[in-house]
Amino acid sequence: MRAAYYEEQGPAHEVVRVGEVPTPEPGPGEVRVRVAVSGVHVGDVGKRRGYWGSTMTYPRVIPHGDGAGTVDAVGPGVDPARVGEPVWVYLAQSYRPFGTAAEYTVVPAGHAVRLPDGVGWEQAAVVGIPGITGHRAVFASGPAAGRTVLVTGPLGGVGRAALAVARRGGATVVATVRRAEQVDEVLAAGAHHVVVLGADAARQIRAIAPDGVDRVAEIDLAGNAALDVEILAVGGTIATYATGDPGASLPYWPLAFRNITVQFLSNDDFPEPANEHAARDLTAALAAGDLRYPIAARFPLERTADAQDAAERTGAAGRVVVEIDA
Repeated sequence: MRAAYYEEQGPAHEVVRVGEVPTPEPGPGEVRVRVAVSGVHVGDVGKRRGYWGSTMTYPRVIPHGDGAGTVDAVGPGVDPARVGEPVWVYLAQSYRPFGTAAEYTVVPAGHAVRLPDGVGWEQAAVVGIPGITGHRAVFASGPAAGRTVLVTGPLGGVGRAALAVARRGGATVVATVRRAEQVDEVLAAGAHHVVVLGADAARQIRAIAPDGVDRVAEIDLAGNAALDVEILAVGGTIATYATGDPGASLPYWPLAFRNITVQFLSNDDFPEPANEHAARDLTAALAAGDLRYPIAARFPLERTADAQDAAERTGAAGRVVVEIDA
């Protein structure tokens, strides 16, 4: 099969190659998916570059954890009726060498989620890593119904998913943005209220949630910790999946005096029941049209290195995809 791959970590155009590699076969409990579209996430870029202390577990890695396509073979223990099923795929390259930047990928059967009618390949291909992370940020502390959830970075991949699932889960959803021109887009993505960050942000959030926010889905723990302390309810939670400064200190006593819980999230290691819960809710959100990602750039498989470079630049502008059959 044709695939993009790398055999050492480094800059995309120095290490990513495209060529023929052996087609993987599904083992027990696995399915093989003929990939239509591969989604690119900054986490894929980080693994390839060796960020966060990551190393290569396998001598050759086909990148990208997210994708969408059609089940074309099943391993022992999997219902043969799944052959021909359209699916979206998550964690394809988590502790595995066969990501979705290839004509075929093999994943555990539960990580290939049946795709409802009307959901296109592109939307399905980009929901996995950010969607499940956003879902976990909202629901790791339990049901969201009746809670107030604050989403930071609401136009990013994780933030958009958090907005959609929090609202669908019955929460009052507040979002913060840096520019006033982002407000309408965030409201359209699912927020009930949007606050532009500035000197008056804490007061505005407290006007919406007088007793404080119950949960924060946090994109920048270091940068936003001081504001989070001001607006969180006693016993509230910060669920954080990123930070601008990994070495920054936190306001320990203000957090402690308010009995704030800080949850650190990395989606390669979420419990499987949490992944399954997220997959169900995200699929429903896609089908209903409540979760939609702008697509910032599309590349053919031969330009996977360009796609990975683009994923580092696009941010809130949208997601990057690799079209396998293009």
